[in-house]
Amino acid sequence: MASISGNERPDLRDLLAFYAAAGVDDALIDDPIDRFAENAQQRQAASQQQAARSAEAPRAGADRTAAPVQPRPAAVAAVPDEAQAAAARELASKAATLDELKQIMESFEGCNLKATAKSMVFADGNPEADLMLVGEAPGRDEDFEGLPFVGRSGQLLDRILAAIGLDRKSAYIANVIPWRPPGNRAPTPHETEICRPFIERQIALVKPKVLVTLDGPPAKVLTGSPDVILRVRGGWRSHTTADGTVIPVMPTLHPEYLLRNPAHKKLAWRDFLEVKAKLREPGSL
Repeated sequence: MASISGNERPDLRDLLAFYAAAGVDDALIDDPIDRFAENAQQRQAASQQQAARSAEAPRAGADRTAAPVQPRPAAVAAVPDEAQAAAARELASKAATLDELKQIMESFEGCNLKATAKSMVFADGNPEADLMLVGEAPGRDEDFEGLPFVGRSGQLLDRILAAIGLDRKSAYIANVIPWRPPGNRAPTPHETEICRPFIERQIALVKPKVLVTLDGPPAKVLTGSPDVILRVRGGWRSHTTADGTVIPVMPTLHPEYLLRNPAHKKLAWRDFLEVKAKLREPGSL
């Protein structure tokens, strides 16, 4: 056995002193164990077992037929096209009452906006009223409550109606498009054409004496005027139903626009004074 030199003895004494301080006072085995080699052997054995399992997996899977993975059902979003618009026209023409029209619209799957909207906003007010107001599409508040023109813009519209002696019980309110576009974006021309038959049939069933379009897009849909709202507002136009009935239309400004541009409220006031006078004309409607 090799002897311990004088230079190594202090280190050995320090090591023994450390063991003694740590509570090691007895040897368990006579021969030392190389833990590094032992760990290497364990890692090698584990690697071999993993390789064996990987090799067995394909063979085990080949003995049985895997069940096809069923995709999760997803919301169907129709691509706006002429076929959808034609389907809407056919369905809308079959509605003999407003309730039937509402049911048809609720089951209609041809407009992609339905997939993202919370609710369908059909109408509010009195379907027997002489005055019908038409907006473009619901916003966030309307989508949440399922009614047209609520929130701040709806409150302003209520005040405008009150100024000419009307309210929601003496007027009928709807939108060209019954489903809110995502993020309140403008509806596309295809989306508008798909929904056009529904609002046209709604007007034909309500048979109002006077129509008021709130903003440029509904004025364009119902009168065919391509001009911006500030050019067409205040001048009488007309809408012709499928049975040939001609209804006078007053294009005016949207309440939301008036909230952002209060100086233009005087323009809307003039428009509604014209509406009030038209409603009072005997025999001219």
